[in-house]
Amino acid sequence: MRSRKLGSLAVLLIVSVGLAEPANAQNAIRIDAPAGRLGWLTHPYQPRTVPPVNLGNSSRLDSLVRAGNLYLSAQDVVALAIENNLDVEVQRYGPLLAKEVLKRAQAGGALRSVGQGIAQGPTSVSLQGVSLNSGGTGANATAGSGVSSGGGIVTQLGPALISFDPTISAFANFQHASSPQSNTVLTGTTAFIQDTRTLQAQYQQNWPVGLSVQVTYASQYAKVNSQFFSLNPYTSGDLDLQVTQNLLQGFGSAVNGRNIRVQKNNVKVTDLQFKQQVITTVSAVLNLYWDLVSFDEDLRARQRELQTAQQLLDDNQRQVQLGSLAEIEITRAQAQVYSSQQDLLVSQTNLLQQETVLKNALSRNGVAEPSLADVHVIPLDKLAIPEKEELKPVNDLVQDALGNRVEIAQSRLNIESNKLNLTGIKNSLKPTLQAFAELTNNGLTGQLSALGGTQPGISYLAGGYDNLLAEIFRRNYPNYSAGLSFNIALRNRAAQSDYVTSQLELRQNELSLQKNINQIRVDVQNAVIGLQQARARYQAAEKARVLQEQILDGDRQKNALGASTPYQVVQDERDLASAESTETQALANYTHARIAFDQAIGTTLDVNHISLDEALSGRVSRASVLPAVLPAALPAGPPENPAAGDRP
Repeated sequence: MRSRKLGSLAVLLIVSVGLAEPANAQNAIRIDAPAGRLGWLTHPYQPRTVPPVNLGNSSRLDSLVRAGNLYLSAQDVVALAIENNLDVEVQRYGPLLAKEVLKRAQAGGALRSVGQGIAQGPTSVSLQGVSLNSGGTGANATAGSGVSSGGGIVTQLGPALISFDPTISAFANFQHASSPQSNTVLTGTTAFIQDTRTLQAQYQQNWPVGLSVQVTYASQYAKVNSQFFSLNPYTSGDLDLQVTQNLLQGFGSAVNGRNIRVQKNNVKVTDLQFKQQVITTVSAVLNLYWDLVSFDEDLRARQRELQTAQQLLDDNQRQVQLGSLAEIEITRAQAQVYSSQQDLLVSQTNLLQQETVLKNALSRNGVAEPSLADVHVIPLDKLAIPEKEELKPVNDLVQDALGNRVEIAQSRLNIESNKLNLTGIKNSLKPTLQAFAELTNNGLTGQLSALGGTQPGISYLAGGYDNLLAEIFRRNYPNYSAGLSFNIALRNRAAQSDYVTSQLELRQNELSLQKNINQIRVDVQNAVIGLQQARARYQAAEKARVLQEQILDGDRQKNALGASTPYQVVQDERDLASAESTETQALANYTHARIAFDQAIGTTLDVNHISLDEALSGRVSRASVLPAVLPAALPAGPPENPAAGDRP
């Protein structure tokens, strides 16, 4: 069921042209048929064209910009990545490329290596948390390559390819020849002059079973200056049928049609590669987005830290003026203000750089897009962890992953294709044995000369071109022949080596598949562990932050009563800022763990409500809706220098 759906992706790509936005209709990914009035008669000999690339972004991007800010939710990020990301756009050409190579294989041509590998996608400017392999297992390095890929037109092993496209050829020749004669007894003249017109037409076709048929019709008109010819001028002709069938090497559709079957598998592999690119890109941009959310929350925490430090400085200044506090406490508070300011600058830098990376991933022109150059990204989502994690048993998750992961489906298809190729390579071990037969119908007609009129029975040959055709189709002068041709290579070392080499490669591929299966089990278990540990880490960070807030509140009260020192309050503020940063990072860590878990199980598209049909067309149907009240943007510039005030 899944293979049938994936196999229709290339068709949906062309259908999606009619659903695309009018502004991008001229640049939709498609192949335009040749223009011409004679249609099928001339189209095979005219070039088809592919429109130029489309570098315009979808209208969704502009619709999310308000007052110099780009407001994004996680679902908007996913939709924009599908519509505008260049890595996904590159892979949209893959199904069409694979279909064209299939057409080449159906004509009897060798397979070509087309397309590009999976792009891993952008990464955050500063990412702490779980380590994830966004491409899945190590098999991703060759995912989507298909069988017999390697650059250009690959070397073909096994019996030679035969063309399945029929051919028609025609030949015409007009000649005037003068030949001096040393013996006038044969021609009756010292200069033999001959005018000839030769016409020939041929039709040839091959079939996958190894059968080759060739039909040739030829006729020659001749006029000479000799009186010794019974017919002058005369026309000779024949209709010839040749049939050849391979009986050993090159016999059977499994051998001669193996490239077609392999490329059909490669079409499925290409569809899977597109799916893998969508998964990889969506996971990458989601990681970017949630990191941006964490940077945004960290910036707000750093602003609160600076405000608290400034408030402490103001309080200390008043107490010093009243003489209830030593002057050194102003210096201590100022140091905390400047330290908080540095933390805020670092947080602002991370946020601004992360905005740049995210905007580049969601636009075809990158940050050069005029509507994105100066806008700030405002995330609409907040980091949150569900109350509980409802996970299946690990063994059930592993089975789901083995059924969902693209790499496993690709590896199995490639092994199947290798076995198809092995059938052809094995066939090359056999000797060449061909059965052939030829049937020729001949004819001759012309004008009786003076000599011919005296010969009995020759009047049957007198007539025009219609008489020639009548003789051919009445089979008045038939020729028959049939036979066998046998050829055997002594020692046959090249074929032996090719077959064994291909078997060894197949065994390696089978082991690689098992290695990928083993790695997926590891990925699933590690993803489950990572998710559980990320939850536990957040819960611990949350409790640490709550306790640190209580400690700070207690020390502030004690300081107001003179039971504590401003230094302790400063230290508590630093600890609280560190606890808030740790909690924010723990939240971000959980989002990365969740994204990695979805990748490990192979449910990224389902979780994010992504349709492969929409991804292939580059148009997401769901609309983006901004909330009625938009969050305010944080200051983008550096904070102002704190006012330390005059010391008493």
